[in-house]
Amino acid sequence: MHTEYADKGLRILAFPCNQFGSQEPGTEAEIKEFAKGYGAEFDLFSKIDVNGDTAHPLWKWMKEQRHGRGTLGNFIKWNFSKFLIDKNGQVVKRYGPKDEPFSIKKDLPEYL
Repeated sequence: MHTEYADKGLRILAFPCNQFGSQEPGTEAEIKEFAKGYGAEFDLFSKIDVNGDTAHPLWKWMKEQRHGRGTLGNFIKWNFSKFLIDKNGQVVKRYGPKDEPFSIKKDLPEYL
C-alpha cells in the first residue's frame, strides 16, 4: 500500500510499542531489522508507549480526537491500532487492531 500510494501523498508511520504482551521486546535496531524482513518500506519510529501516563504526546492527541476515540475510549486495546489522518492533520478514522491494514485502502481516495 505504501508503494502504491506514496506518490499520491500517503505516509505510513509505524511506532513500535511493548505495552501489549511484550510483543516488541527488542532494541530499535532489532525491530527495524525484523520489519525489513517483511519488506517494510515505511517510516518506523522509536519504540514508545501509547497508553498510560508515559504515552507519547502524539498518541495522546490522536486518541482524544473525535474520530480517534475507539470503543474503549481514550485507550489503545492492542498492537496494530491504526489512525487515518488527512492532509490537514486531522484524525478522520480509527481502525482497530483486528482491521487488516488493507482495509484502509478503500478510504484512501477520499483523503489523498
